[in-house]
Amino acid sequence: MPTTRPASARPADGALLALDEAQRDALAELIRLTPVVDRLGELFAAAGHELYLVGGSVRDALLGRLGNDLDFTTSARPDDVEALLRRFSPAVWTIGKEFGTIGCRVTDAGTDWVVEVTTFRSDAYEADSRKPAVVFGDTVEGDLLRRDFTVNAMAVELPSRRFVDPYGGLRHLARKILMTPAEPEISFGDDPLRMMRAARFAAQLGMVPAPDVVLAMEAMSERVSIVSAERVRDELSKLLLADDPRPGLDLMVGTGLADHVLPELLALQLERDEHHRHKDVFEHSLTVLDQAIELEERLPARPDLVNRLAALLHDIGKPATRRFEAGGKVSFHHHDVVGAKLARKRLTALRYPTEVVKAVSELITLHLRFHGYGPGEREDGGWTDSAVRRYVRDAGDQLERLHVLTRADCTTRNRARAARLSAAYDDLEARIAVLAEEEELQSMRPDLDGNQIMEILGVGPSRLVGQAYAYLLERRIDEGPLGPDRARAELLTWWERQEH
Repeated sequence: MPTTRPASARPADGALLALDEAQRDALAELIRLTPVVDRLGELFAAAGHELYLVGGSVRDALLGRLGNDLDFTTSARPDDVEALLRRFSPAVWTIGKEFGTIGCRVTDAGTDWVVEVTTFRSDAYEADSRKPAVVFGDTVEGDLLRRDFTVNAMAVELPSRRFVDPYGGLRHLARKILMTPAEPEISFGDDPLRMMRAARFAAQLGMVPAPDVVLAMEAMSERVSIVSAERVRDELSKLLLADDPRPGLDLMVGTGLADHVLPELLALQLERDEHHRHKDVFEHSLTVLDQAIELEERLPARPDLVNRLAALLHDIGKPATRRFEAGGKVSFHHHDVVGAKLARKRLTALRYPTEVVKAVSELITLHLRFHGYGPGEREDGGWTDSAVRRYVRDAGDQLERLHVLTRADCTTRNRARAARLSAAYDDLEARIAVLAEEEELQSMRPDLDGNQIMEILGVGPSRLVGQAYAYLLERRIDEGPLGPDRARAELLTWWERQEH
């Protein structure tokens, strides 16, 4: 099997060649604005080593989005790289040295740069290994061949600024085609995480995988299971935090990759929603994700990973709870609770932080709560104070995200129904705002604290004190602030009913 694609796989025409020249000019201009690049190139050249700006740094420079993180590759071995970087910067780290990478931080013309220099290398996984074996190489062409995709297999030699593109990455970038420098089976065999990166680049850069890349992903998707959960998690998060995650998620599901990363998504594709619309629940979930992203302007931090995970996974309990009812209807009773448990288990397996797992599972548990209080389902057509307080209490610090998820979960094509639901939620938020101003809802607690309860009842710390606290909190939710005198009377009445 050949190790590189034939030349015919790298399309070119006059327009693209002209575009190549324009992009190269843009790249040269960007490098001109970053003298740190030239200084580093001169340092390595003086020591007799080759140095290249490489990979994502070149790609992003061509796209006009070069950041402050710069990646280089070199003929120098790690010990030599470390010695040179210590002459270049006082802040050097060697945490990746076993993989051939030395990093440093340098300030140039008032800008802080993070630099990573890696020895020419070739990575490969053994059959059941979760860590790549690293073999150092001797040429930049060999180093570029082992990279994931041709758009990341471009380099700029320093300090000469010679553009190096042996595998057609510039043309593929112009056409938004995702191809591998080597045959995709070889590339994905060397590092199965690259299949996740294909999905991420589909989301981040709007790139379309070449047919042979898709076929290789379908045939090799199971191999992603050997990659550590942390690496898979990081790629999934980057995908979800893209401006448009949908193409990446579609690719994961379509190739079977999701079956080994988020199998719950694949199950959703088989389910019809309870409203009997043409979309399956997977399509509904993608629409909810799209709408949750549009609503992120309401949240303090954007993009918001918890918001996006909750939107994507909010209905994963439906396959396990599907029931066929009389008259041909389908129900998914308690899919919120079941879905929260499934999400907790999956996100924990992917090594997401505890606070992320907790927040996502809480949002999934609560995502139907609004519909149990809706004005259209109440005799008086309005929200009671106690209902609002309970909603805020249950949402806790996830209230703003719950607002977003609940609004995003309306995907009906019936405009009148959508308008009614939106108006109902507007009413809820207005009621929350009024009560929040009057009663400090965000810090809602009983009128008496634990010490006061023990003093009034003449008891020490015990289970009964916790029960009394919970009772007073329920009274606070039902009726608003009671005041210390009424709270004391309510507490004593409750106490009289208890068995001591």
